Amino acid sequence: MTRQSSPSARSVGLGRIIVAVYGIFAVSSTARAGYQIATKFAEAPLAYSLSALAAAVYIVATVAMARRGVASWYVTLSAVLLELVGVVAIGAASVLAPEAFPHDTVWSGFGRGYGYVPLALPLLGLVWLFVNRPRRAVTPGRRPPHGQPVG
Repeated sequence: MTRQSSPSARSVGLGRIIVAVYGIFAVSSTARAGYQIATKFAEAPLAYSLSALAAAVYIVATVAMARRGVASWYVTLSAVLLELVGVVAIGAASVLAPEAFPHDTVWSGFGRGYGYVPLALPLLGLVWLFVNRPRRAVTPGRRPPHGQPVG
């Protein structure tokens, strides 16, 4: 008899929506960066390279977020943190030194071209990840170490 596993929190409710939004950003940013690099890379190599980096981050976050397991959770956390650092750093740089960014990236102006979703998405993703973080298994009859969550 095989044990039926329960669905991951990532595959239901808000988790499903977050994974879907990340998937949309993975596809759209990859298409945008691919087009820009193929057709006009010489015009703004920094901006288009950063768009490709953003696309890679969205792809990694989407795939890891859709998978189960502790390792996937940590990969997702790393990708979402990198996304947050990227959108804040590139957003600030594009506002403070616009001449360095003659063309927009996904993260320019803190995601202005995408309705600021690139700024809000990693914040929502981090909250969701911490609410759904992996819990350490507790042996029946034993209490977890002080400060460790149960269950």
